[in-house]
Amino acid sequence: MMHDIDWAAMADTLELEGEVYLPYVRQALDELRHPDPRRVLDIGSGPGVAACQLAARFPRAEVTAVDGEPKLLARAEERAERLGVRLRTRAAELPEGLADLGPADLVWSGQFVHHVGDQQAALGRLAGLLEPGGVLAIVEGGLPARFFPRDPGVGRPGLQERLDAAMADRFSGMRDELPGSVAVTEDWPAMLRAAGLTEAYSASFLVEHPAPLPDGPRLWVRRLLERYRHGLGESLDADDVAALDHLLDPASPAGVDRRPDMFVLVAKTVHFGRRPGS
Repeated sequence: MMHDIDWAAMADTLELEGEVYLPYVRQALDELRHPDPRRVLDIGSGPGVAACQLAARFPRAEVTAVDGEPKLLARAEERAERLGVRLRTRAAELPEGLADLGPADLVWSGQFVHHVGDQQAALGRLAGLLEPGGVLAIVEGGLPARFFPRDPGVGRPGLQERLDAAMADRFSGMRDELPGSVAVTEDWPAMLRAAGLTEAYSASFLVEHPAPLPDGPRLWVRRLLERYRHGLGESLDADDVAALDHLLDPASPAGVDRRPDMFVLVAKTVHFGRRPGS
């Protein structure tokens, strides 16, 4: 089971983030070396943004969004109906329920594996879902998002770098507290090979929304900074907390709701591997 996170309460933010990041999903699907899969699984699909993109890209395939939160799967169904794509959903406790999903030609999994204590074992289970010749695509790592100039004119320069450091510490703490947590060198292609896959490699894709930001990406930045403010407040010094409060002030011309120079720039990394066979 995914560890101590109320995913249903995050549904709006998860769907919005998926839409902001959708350009990398399209680029990653261009990279795939399986042009015509018959059965596709999106493991840890959340509200179905990537799953619907998979369904649009492979309209003849049976595409199934798999998640442990039924409310997120309901969002995925609503999204598929709105976009006019065929999408199945499947509720499953993850990673325990992976064995019951049956074989697939393509397995996609976006930022699911790092929520499992034993990441290598999780990759083994995901690889075990593949038909011979099938492809596994894992989204992990990349570069943190950037929204502002180095000196945003609020607080000390370098705020985002300090937020990144605080988030990295929190991420490590989350990993340490997972049931059955196992330390592993996160060389993802090597881990995919250890899971029995071949042709393992990584590719990174740029997501760029230039200034001035439209409403969707701008709202996503606000929600992310709100999470930082409430989740990292004890890890930041008083000046950085004050800077976040200023950036989140709807009345401030330098705040995220009004400033014209805000952008989104992020790199997402996808790791690919293939099950041997024809």
